[in-house]
Amino acid sequence: MAKVIAIANQKGGVGKTTTAVNLAASMAATKRKVLLIDLDPQGNATMGSGVDKYGEVATIYDLLIEETPIKDVICTDTSGEYHLIAANGDVTAAEVKLMELFAREVRLRNAIESVQDEYEFIFIDCPPSLNMLTVNAMAAADSVMVPMQCEYYALEGLTALMDTITQLSKLVNPELQIEGILRTMYDPRNRLANDVSEQLKQHFGEKVYRTVIPRNVRLAEAPSFGAPAMYYDRASSGAKAYLALAGEMLRRQEKQAAAVA
Repeated sequence: MAKVIAIANQKGGVGKTTTAVNLAASMAATKRKVLLIDLDPQGNATMGSGVDKYGEVATIYDLLIEETPIKDVICTDTSGEYHLIAANGDVTAAEVKLMELFAREVRLRNAIESVQDEYEFIFIDCPPSLNMLTVNAMAAADSVMVPMQCEYYALEGLTALMDTITQLSKLVNPELQIEGILRTMYDPRNRLANDVSEQLKQHFGEKVYRTVIPRNVRLAEAPSFGAPAMYYDRASSGAKAYLALAGEMLRRQEKQAAAVA
């Protein structure tokens, strides 16, 4: 059964989509079967996966609103060796139409149930706002990964996000947990970044990943070439960092499994 992880932050520009694409590619590189679901109407994760969002591609809109079978909306041909459910501007309309539908909060959860045993990880790239799409992601997920920059406003936004996750766990998904907090665009020369990083570790402890994603030009360039960083420049610090993150997550998972056993 796949572990379903929503990658979310209500603050934009924190490296959420970069994390979704590069983490999916890194997990796929470790021979894990991965599905990436793009829930953002901007469709950046779709384009970053080498899939043309303007083409004749079935999207998350077809899955949630038109009730197209999930097998018909999964794209298996991506630049990152993972499977993808694409998104484009049509997904904006899905936000509105979902409000009119029965069981609107759990449509994504119900849709992916039939393929969960075919993957080891399902990552959901959430839009940078709290809307019905994000609620669907939280209802479907086992846990939430929070990418964030180490700056003052990001710390404030994290508090609001934690409150939101707590509320949603009560309303739509009692099993929802924090998967981890990922420090992105990190510059160790920045004193504020170091201070905020220490505050995060003090407050959230082991929930903060040891792996830090550096500020890296190659990570920023890779989407324009329609590829994750590891296929654009495998030697870059950004590509190496996401591979390290995948390794850290797998070790955590093994440790948790051993503890339960």
